[in-house]
Amino acid sequence: MALMSRTSPSCKLRNEIMQSRTGYNLVFGTIKNVETARTRMNCLNFPSSSCCSSKIAHSLRIDDVSGSCKRRRQVIVAASPPTEDVAVVTEPLTKEDLIAYLASGCKPKEKWRIGTEHEKFGFEIQTLRPMKYEQISELLYGISERFDWEKVMEGDYIIGLKQGKQSISLEPGGQFELSGAPLETLHQTCAEVNSHLYQVKAVAEEMGIGFLGIGFQPKWGLKDIPVMPKGRYEIMRNYMPKVGSLGLDMMFRTCTVQVNLDFSSEADMIRKFRAGLALQPIATALFANSPFTEGKPNGFLSMRSQIWTDTDNNRAGMLPFVFDDSFGFEQYVDYALDVPMYFVYRKKKYIDCSGMSFRDFLAGELPCIPGELPTLNDWENHLTTIFPEVRLKRYLEMRGADGGPWRRLCALPAFWVGLLYDEVSLQNVLDMIADWTPEERQMLRNKVPKTGLKTPFRDGYLRDLAEYVVQLAKDGLERRGFKESGFLNEVKEVVRTGVTPAEKLLEMYNGKWGQSVDPVFEELLY
Repeated sequence: MALMSRTSPSCKLRNEIMQSRTGYNLVFGTIKNVETARTRMNCLNFPSSSCCSSKIAHSLRIDDVSGSCKRRRQVIVAASPPTEDVAVVTEPLTKEDLIAYLASGCKPKEKWRIGTEHEKFGFEIQTLRPMKYEQISELLYGISERFDWEKVMEGDYIIGLKQGKQSISLEPGGQFELSGAPLETLHQTCAEVNSHLYQVKAVAEEMGIGFLGIGFQPKWGLKDIPVMPKGRYEIMRNYMPKVGSLGLDMMFRTCTVQVNLDFSSEADMIRKFRAGLALQPIATALFANSPFTEGKPNGFLSMRSQIWTDTDNNRAGMLPFVFDDSFGFEQYVDYALDVPMYFVYRKKKYIDCSGMSFRDFLAGELPCIPGELPTLNDWENHLTTIFPEVRLKRYLEMRGADGGPWRRLCALPAFWVGLLYDEVSLQNVLDMIADWTPEERQMLRNKVPKTGLKTPFRDGYLRDLAEYVVQLAKDGLERRGFKESGFLNEVKEVVRTGVTPAEKLLEMYNGKWGQSVDPVFEELLY
């Protein structure tokens, strides 16, 4: 569950604020940084389909656009979710501005990057119990001091680290997440993962702490999981039981690996979004790695995936409207506007707005902060609280895979890069899924967490499709020319044998582990 923004390639800086022809001008960021924002932020004509590069790290910088566009607004922004205070909002945001924000993520193919995120469970090696916040704090301070990371604080609590375009953050139950930098090749991605794991282990091992690569906490119950001191998670923890039975499990006991990928235009976004949604159950099966709950088999191969089916269906799922002929940035904005809010961030505090409407916020009628209007920062934050199988921000997030050991952390981005960054493979995928019905896509989503590659589909099984899709991914990687196809070896072995990672764990559980889950902490130790 990644709640941080991903950076994209660097953009030009401009030292002046330009007024748009429409008279619309927006500046937002922290009050203390208004002058900095005035000198550093770009102006932009936001288009609907031909669009520009953009960057979110501690600020959001946007290149200007050439060419004719249906939608044009010039905006100056300094975004970093969550932001501190609104500096200047000279005119209220409109739906067009929200559409333009998504469209600003478009970039030419030569600027496409790969952003990988992964979560892992920290545990005490002696007791196998989850890390406490005090231990996490010591670990974060240790990594910061030894490897020169900048500390991220919430009040008096350290809650993360930043270094360049990478960040380390904490999920609600202390799951340790690396949000990687946007990188050009899978070799760079895997090197980043290895560097991160080296740094974490160098400090953690001295503390008697290990890290587990699995999709669901295999041993401990909710009552055993520490709660991280982050304001947004307190709001979510109170809201989740109102909208689903498994939301707290999602927050405190799951780990994922995901990849974030770029698009060149609205049309390219649509193609990749559809391919990603249709094939997400295949990724779920290939990376299924969460068969245990509280020390016993739970009846699923991917319990993590199953949990999302009853977390909050207003903000999760397979988004069938993405396959409508009318789909585009505007339709996603309409969807997101109707996803209930969690919070608004003001004056270094999270304000509980759970269940309220961003549409009301646009009109200045949000009950939790009546009369206030949203900034693009508020919109950016809201987009991070939507959790479908594929999520659109200013890039696309592939969200269907369980966390796993380091080899699979490199395999997941390889799988999707080979399919979505190669035009031939992408078109082959779109041809394959063209006649899949909404009911078939949903059936795969529903059944794969339990039956994995053995899920029946039409005249065969999902394994047959997976074998073809993995070959498409391999072909796509080979056409990229970076010698990256070796990163697919993990998933090639899964489709060759038809045995998912979860099924291997279950075999060991029923065999040499003597029906104990404790050995999984060594088997999947980073």
